Amino acid sequence: MSDRQHTVEKIGGTSMSRVRELRDTLLIREKGQSPYGRIFVVSAFGGITDLLLEHKKTGEHGVYALFANNDNHHGWLDALNKVACAMRDAHGDVLDHPADVASADDFVRERIEGARSCLFDLQRLCSYGHFQLSEHMLVVRELLSGLGEGHSAYVATLMMQRAGISARFVDLSGWRDEGDVSLDDRICNGLEGIDFATEMPIVTGYAQCAEGLMGEYDRGYSEVTFARLAALTKPTEAIIHKEFHLSSADPKLVGDDGVVKLGRTNYDVADQLSNMGMEAIHPAAAKMLRQAEVPLRVTNAFEPGDPGTLIDDSEGGEAGVEIVTGLPIVALEVFEQDMVGVKGYDAAILEALTRHRVWIVSKSSNANTITHYVRASLKSVRRVERELARKFPSGSINMRSLAMVSAIGRDLTSQKVLSRGLVALEDAGIDVIACHQTPRNVDVQFVLKAGDLEAGTRVLHKELILDQIAESEHLNAA
Repeated sequence: MSDRQHTVEKIGGTSMSRVRELRDTLLIREKGQSPYGRIFVVSAFGGITDLLLEHKKTGEHGVYALFANNDNHHGWLDALNKVACAMRDAHGDVLDHPADVASADDFVRERIEGARSCLFDLQRLCSYGHFQLSEHMLVVRELLSGLGEGHSAYVATLMMQRAGISARFVDLSGWRDEGDVSLDDRICNGLEGIDFATEMPIVTGYAQCAEGLMGEYDRGYSEVTFARLAALTKPTEAIIHKEFHLSSADPKLVGDDGVVKLGRTNYDVADQLSNMGMEAIHPAAAKMLRQAEVPLRVTNAFEPGDPGTLIDDSEGGEAGVEIVTGLPIVALEVFEQDMVGVKGYDAAILEALTRHRVWIVSKSSNANTITHYVRASLKSVRRVERELARKFPSGSINMRSLAMVSAIGRDLTSQKVLSRGLVALEDAGIDVIACHQTPRNVDVQFVLKAGDLEAGTRVLHKELILDQIAESEHLNAA
């Protein structure tokens, strides 16, 4: 579709809430630089998708959850009205011209009223016994998701047009479209007739398609849309603009002065980060870019002159830990004395975890015990626990809240990461419950008590990254 004369760039929700700050730097660029040759894929303004679906961190119910759980319309209707107010507040902070504000208000009114009518009709239809609401909830989730991205893309387009840029609103949300099309066709149809050299497409991060992005990727859909668009158009680079640099640790834990920007890494490291919940990019999106041979760059949107971090298939680079990150986990342990030499236990556990959509971070086993370290709520893991208790009545099933801190790098060969990490944690008075290292030498995982997550991250970051940098600088100076 293209000869690699453009870039595909994504702006996340937190950065979109500050898109006014980005207008004259990231979007329009400095004087003498053309603003064109770029396709922007945008997420909803910060917090909007939480209100539409559910809060990503707390699980607080949004419109979707309230509609699914309530027999009457009052709860979800109030929540939908709250979304409309939040959308108006969001574009009120971005747009200056009264005509643009009025146009954005009309857009919100039309979309919210359309969604309200659709939900009312569905609720009325499902009052008849032949129709079950549960059969339609995934479609409802898709419908609601598209509202946020449609709004932010439309508002960003108005803002750029007012600034004199030839911006084009590309709505992939399928709003009032007839029939399902594939994701590829949805993207190609949306971009048809656009000259990237003279226009700036601003594309919704949600794309309605026959495959159903929400069913497969849930809230990772915007990065999948971004990656698929890049795979189809073959840009020079795919770029994700975040509100921070991809760094050696979370600055909130080790301090802004303590982190080191990665600069360059590979998709293998990106996969490990995704596994640990610190997504540089959704793993499915990374796969699409890798297979299409499109390099990915992660930048700080508010430092447009900084090249950020390039992620590609490179295996080179100096051996060493590049990033230390951690997350809360639950250890699900299945002990069965009769497990020795018998096949099928692991498959049964995996089946239960998959059915309840529990993310597996790591696992370990011995003769009669299998332990899965998972990223999920205690409520979800308890459901798995109950199912396994019925399946293995003579077994002992235990669950425990813990923390996992992982040291990750393209090449950890000869770095003694495991032994150095264990010594550093012991010196800091932090107990290590378990640790894992694979022969591929790309990550080492330390399982700690739940309350030691932050302290463990700081200790390992200092030992494996900061002290290593200081030692290398000392040797080079000598």
